[in-house]
Amino acid sequence: MATQAHCAYAFECLVASFEQRQPLPLAQVEELWEQYHASSEEDVENEGDGELERDETKNAYADKRATALPAAILQHVKDSAVSSDSSLPSITSTSSTSSRKGDVGTPATSQSSLSSLGRGRPRPREKHPLFVTWNTTSRNGDHNLRGCIGTFQPQELEGCLRSYALTSAFEDHRFSPIPASLLPSLSGHVTLLTNFSEPTKDPMDWTLGTHGLRISFSHNGRRYGSTYLPDVAKEQGWTKEETLVSLMRKAGWSGSNSGWARIWRDGKGELIRYEGKQIGLDYPEWREWRDWVQDGGVRHEAQN
Repeated sequence: MATQAHCAYAFECLVASFEQRQPLPLAQVEELWEQYHASSEEDVENEGDGELERDETKNAYADKRATALPAAILQHVKDSAVSSDSSLPSITSTSSTSSRKGDVGTPATSQSSLSSLGRGRPRPREKHPLFVTWNTTSRNGDHNLRGCIGTFQPQELEGCLRSYALTSAFEDHRFSPIPASLLPSLSGHVTLLTNFSEPTKDPMDWTLGTHGLRISFSHNGRRYGSTYLPDVAKEQGWTKEETLVSLMRKAGWSGSNSGWARIWRDGKGELIRYEGKQIGLDYPEWREWRDWVQDGGVRHEAQN
């Protein structure tokens, strides 16, 4: 199942592309994400003990957090980041998008830096089919799709996440490329796909809210195909029939609403169902974590 650390890595790759730097490796993001939330839980547990004066508490807090991240990690973060007081460039051009898309593996420099950290938890080279989705949130709280692209071919997780985080942000033909100015309103979502069924000719052989759909069908000598992730139909409040008609129209079919069933009755349609829980993360949550990493694991107290 996808995790928020996977979403954090998607944001890391997207922001790194704007800042023209290499992103932190996925394994490092996962470990630092875990450390960040562990430190947050410790802060909650320690609230209200009141045994130290404010200055003493602040000093002890800083001393404790200063050792949270090994020096090698801090150096790697420092080397890979832009100045903390510089703003993100407003990049809207896609002239370098193709080079971003092609560079889907972890760079050699990042791999060597990762090795130098002496990490004690080797990760298996997991392979997954997945989708990366970007949404924006308007001032009135409405969520709007801004990009969603993925693959049904199992691929190595780190490279696949990096590739589709950028491809869905910059190359979804339904939208203009995401500019840096939209980052504050952005949320990133990752869905790892599992439990694929065998193809079926029955268009109703699936469950609302549980299954994603991948369909293919023929009409007037032309082949069509499209997919909806498991959460789409439920979020839209569609029935099964409404979902199928919408999915067929998404594929480019322009028949009548009553004509969809004929295609399936004639045996010209095929459906594969799959599962996958979408996990999301908002940019402000990622930014807070990334500032914590940049500052060496020190969580700053809010100013009164």
